[in-house]
Amino acid sequence: MTERPAFVVVSADRHELASLTADLDRRFGRDYRVAGHSAPSDALAELRRLAADGVDVALILVSERLDGTSQFQFLVGAHELHPRAQRLLIVARGSYGPDHQVVRAMTLGVIDGHLFRPWRPRDRWLYLPISEALAEWSDTRRRSYEGFRIIGPRWSPRCHELRDLLSRIGFPFGFYDEDSPEGRALLDEAGLDGGQPVVLTRSGRALINPTNTEISAALGMRTEPASSFYDVVVVGAGPAGLAAAVYGASEGLHTLVVDREVPGGQAGTSSRIRNYLGFTRGISGEALANRAFEQAWLFGAEFLVTNEATGLRVDGDDRIVRLAGGIEVRARSVVIATGVSWRRLGVASLESLHGAGVFYGAAGGEARAAEGRDVYVIGAGNSAGQAAVHLSRYAASITIVALEGSLRERMSEYLVQQIDATPNIRVRPHAQVVDAHGTRGLERLTIRDLDTGEAETLPASALFVMIGAEPHTDWLDDVVERDERGYLLTGRDVRRGGPSRPGWRLTRPPLLLETSVPGVFAAGDVRHRSIKRVASAVGEGANAISLLHEYLAEQARQALPLAERTAAGDIVLQHPPAGAPADTGATGSTRA
Repeated sequence: MTERPAFVVVSADRHELASLTADLDRRFGRDYRVAGHSAPSDALAELRRLAADGVDVALILVSERLDGTSQFQFLVGAHELHPRAQRLLIVARGSYGPDHQVVRAMTLGVIDGHLFRPWRPRDRWLYLPISEALAEWSDTRRRSYEGFRIIGPRWSPRCHELRDLLSRIGFPFGFYDEDSPEGRALLDEAGLDGGQPVVLTRSGRALINPTNTEISAALGMRTEPASSFYDVVVVGAGPAGLAAAVYGASEGLHTLVVDREVPGGQAGTSSRIRNYLGFTRGISGEALANRAFEQAWLFGAEFLVTNEATGLRVDGDDRIVRLAGGIEVRARSVVIATGVSWRRLGVASLESLHGAGVFYGAAGGEARAAEGRDVYVIGAGNSAGQAAVHLSRYAASITIVALEGSLRERMSEYLVQQIDATPNIRVRPHAQVVDAHGTRGLERLTIRDLDTGEAETLPASALFVMIGAEPHTDWLDDVVERDERGYLLTGRDVRRGGPSRPGWRLTRPPLLLETSVPGVFAAGDVRHRSIKRVASAVGEGANAISLLHEYLAEQARQALPLAERTAAGDIVLQHPPAGAPADTGATGSTRA
């Protein structure tokens, strides 16, 4: 019988140690073994024994009350033995200064969270944070439940796309190389040959090289619209689009959300967003996206995933969105939140290995595949830093390749400090990947030093490319005004003009987030001069709905007979609907 995963608690205060281990055992003792130590040396000895025996350690809880060694020294040693264990520092309440040891420990990545002392009431201050830490730890393990099983060549680009798709929606799955004993057994059981991806569902269906739409249908997701007319169509389901969906649906608007992939957008690939308001431990992009998706769904928003918007046109007061396959839906208004796509390097040898060791974005589904391997990350922004820190838990080594001379030029300070404190991450500034080598998958990379011009070829099992992004707006050619890089112009920028100039024909100025087409709004990264932050995108998505109400009120007023409009004077319409707080300011506002 496999030994239960362990909690290891360390505190020099024997009363604290006894109380905490008893409280943890009371709630979690059935599934986890709780061990307490007053001496850090004894705790490290047990951690070594557990590692040698192959026993998982889920949590390491360390009190600020230690004798003979610092918490940092102990935590570094514990992390080397059990890199996936969640590390929590037990601290007293108060002393909320910037020099508190928890602040430094979180910044350097030495801990994953903290636990307040006293932890009463237990359900709020002990069991909730422990459960959250366990949820994150469980994501690093092989899942005991697999809703889908993917069998195929490990370095097949399509297998990578399927793993990425399921990872981003948080659906439990297992991947089996078709050449492995487990993979061959599954194929034999299904009566299938290898050579292409196969997805086995829990119901026993075998999907052979399925499209994303077929996967979505198998998951019970809608792939065609349920109606032909909506109050608002939101194009894109990243943070901005999800916020628009939540606010639109919650305020009574018949809302459709269309996304060519799955909810989350580029932010959905982030392994850890630490500066998003309200999440002290940070939150993964996948978790944030899935929570927002569920929230919008519960308010009544309709989602159409793995289906792409391919065109937009105006028909009187209606805005018509054309979808892949030729289906068209009419709407009173549209919010464009298509975000951006990762920029390609343009190196032919890298493109040929895309999905076979070369990945654009931080593909969460590939993290476990990097275990014990040499991994490279290209980029110097926050996304690259987050990916490197996340992958460092699995890979033998991480090398960040950056054109910049220092990561501090573009990366947040907390990430720079965390990278500096992670022993298996190294940085190569003023460097560039110029070639890739491998047959079935990536095997080596050639990197050029931009200071000396010298190039060297090094072993590499995976490369994650995060070098900036480009907006997805080609489908709006000659319809919506864009800047020279393709970002959508909104508000006062519409009248300043851009390379595409459909023009603004109304006497009133465009609203803050309104594009050159009245009633069509843009939010998030796709918008010209937007702030590339998740919180900003969420705020713009919510703001777009507030402004959209103002636009719809104007349309309703214009629909009145002239005599009624004159008699009404400055007509007051109730928007948003009854029960929701009104906001009709020209610049809009984000409601919490």
